[in-house]
Amino acid sequence: MNKKILFLVQSALIAAIYVVLTLPFAVISTDYLQVRISEALTVLPFYTPAAIPGLFIGCLLSNIFVSKFGMVDIVFGSLATLIAAFLSYKMPKKILVPIPPIIVNAVIVGFLIYYGTFGNIKVNTTLFVFMGGVGLGQLIACYGLGYPLMLIIDKYKNYIFK
Repeated sequence: MNKKILFLVQSALIAAIYVVLTLPFAVISTDYLQVRISEALTVLPFYTPAAIPGLFIGCLLSNIFVSKFGMVDIVFGSLATLIAAFLSYKMPKKILVPIPPIIVNAVIVGFLIYYGTFGNIKVNTTLFVFMGGVGLGQLIACYGLGYPLMLIIDKYKNYIFK
């Protein structure tokens, strides 16, 4: 199969799977403590660079449908996934692959949620509480679901990613 076509097909499939795993679980995917099941897929750049645009497009489409925080979250939340996917692709060891999505999303999405919710209003909750909530959700999705996914993919990667 032509490598460009394979790249496009893999990207499109990953984007579609991301959306399908986000929409039914929107209630736990878009709040202050969010566990996005689809974020388990952020380990896929370890296996194919096609996952980088696939995750970005999947996140962008998902955010259009489920974001509670508007256009800023749709754009910058999706860009956070793009950055995290690229950094995951660059990780030298499998055990490190889930770290970029955890850190990047905790910082960027935590910041977006905090300022999108409270703006200039003074509240007793700090920015770090929101970053921690997003980071905890990412930890659950990326290591709790994503790393076991990697172990399964390792057994079948010759059939899945060529």
